[in-house]
Amino acid sequence: MKFLIVDDERDVEMLFRQKLRREVREGLVSLEFAFSGSEALELLRSHNPPEVMYIFSDINMPGMTGLELLEKVKKEFPAIQVSMISAYGDSENHDRAMNSGAKEFFTKPINFESLKAELHQVLSGS
Repeated sequence: MKFLIVDDERDVEMLFRQKLRREVREGLVSLEFAFSGSEALELLRSHNPPEVMYIFSDINMPGMTGLELLEKVKKEFPAIQVSMISAYGDSENHDRAMNSGAKEFFTKPINFESLKAELHQVLSGS
């Protein structure tokens, strides 16, 4: 399964590659990275159908926010599951994300055990 991480902070790529190296090595997931909402949409639109099955996106990004990306993805690619992450665990972002179709909402710092559980749930089709 192709997993897309969207975050304007480029150092998250190294963090995700390190924390999910076992899942990548075992062939459970492959990781793609986009550093803006518009870059993520370009990547999704570059394959028909999109190869990405799961998106993990930061909410607070310059330009298109993660919430705007979520709404566009759910409209254009409804089969793709999207989970959101925010440095702020405020109920407004949480509620907007969940009401817009997010699968899950995580706060920073990311609990990678919870994220891995989420990934395994998506992989098993539950």
